[in-house]
Amino acid sequence: MSTRLLLSATLLSVATTTYAQQTAVPAIEQTGAAAQANINALGRGDAAIVRGASSAGMIGTPYVDNRWLLARITLSSKVPLAPVPLKYDVLHHRLLMRPLNSTADSLQLDDRLVTYFELEEPVAGTTQSRRRVFRRFEEAPVAYQRTDYVEVLHENRYSLLKRYVKVLRKANSAGPYSKGDSYDTLEDKNVYFVRRLDATLVPTKLTLKALQTAAPELATALKQSAAAQAAKTDAEWAAVFASLDPK
Repeated sequence: MSTRLLLSATLLSVATTTYAQQTAVPAIEQTGAAAQANINALGRGDAAIVRGASSAGMIGTPYVDNRWLLARITLSSKVPLAPVPLKYDVLHHRLLMRPLNSTADSLQLDDRLVTYFELEEPVAGTTQSRRRVFRRFEEAPVAYQRTDYVEVLHENRYSLLKRYVKVLRKANSAGPYSKGDSYDTLEDKNVYFVRRLDATLVPTKLTLKALQTAAPELATALKQSAAAQAAKTDAEWAAVFASLDPK
């Protein structure tokens, strides 16, 4: 049974799913050692995804990252919460957290007051970590997407944003047109955006030609950039934009 963590500017409370009675936790401090102690002491529950009986399992992941990554969450009140392990479940549009002293239990956050969160992603082969920032997609062209999160690959005069999208393909193991598939499949259909100087939001791909079209004022600089010529990954394109649009 999943447990829902309700956040407000002055308190944190724990609630169960619709199958259980709602309970509340008294107001607590949200910063420092006291905050971490209270987060660790929150109620426990299983936030596992429920699969249909027609499926033998699932191929793919609903999360941005399968790992529990340490996250710093900031509320609309600007009060930061103590760092906590977090997963962003893209498919179900939810944030899951796990108390630091737990290895299995997780809580679902009611994130209505969350404005952004930062994930600390370990860099392989080093003791360092890479900071990944996610904020609300406030400029989304479709209203219902504005409560979703986008990863901020770069943000200054221009913004380079990544909206994660997961598409569920249900198993089709019966019927005359069946392919014999017994597993549900999650497909990544992520979309990138450039926000221009005039605040226009343009969908794009991470290719030199597409980004030159999305940001015409940077077209010449992109063409002349050796890094842009070789860039392929999110991190590499983020570095390109950081060099051409420094803060």
